[in-house]
Amino acid sequence: MDKLRLQIITPERTVFNEEVDEVILPTLDGEIGVLPHHVPLLSIIKPGEVRIKKGLETIFMATYGGCIEVYPGGIRVLADSAERAEEIDEMRAIEARKRAESLMKEAQDDVAFADAAAYLERNLVRLKVAERKRRHLR
Repeated sequence: MDKLRLQIITPERTVFNEEVDEVILPTLDGEIGVLPHHVPLLSIIKPGEVRIKKGLETIFMATYGGCIEVYPGGIRVLADSAERAEEIDEMRAIEARKRAESLMKEAQDDVAFADAAAYLERNLVRLKVAERKRRHLR
């Protein structure tokens, strides 16, 4: 069966660089699935869950914005930030979600509110990916 090369790169590191069967990504227009021989594509990704299918394994990751390029034979994700499900500390994410909710309530202006909302969204994504990984292992 054909494979495609998936690279997920952040400013800090290469998070993923392997041959895979399918990738499902969150874009501004909704989720898209990319299989081998997909047409070339450029898109913006939004914070959300990335699901990677590799044989019988499903790998869960959280991304926090960026862009994707689908090219013949592969897909490149240039993410603002990304982490594998197993890297997420759920207790820290829960505490961070609570801090973000508090910051939103206390925001004095639109900028502070937007920053807190982005922080909240990031931690909600982290919690969703960690929960999905936990349920998947059962």
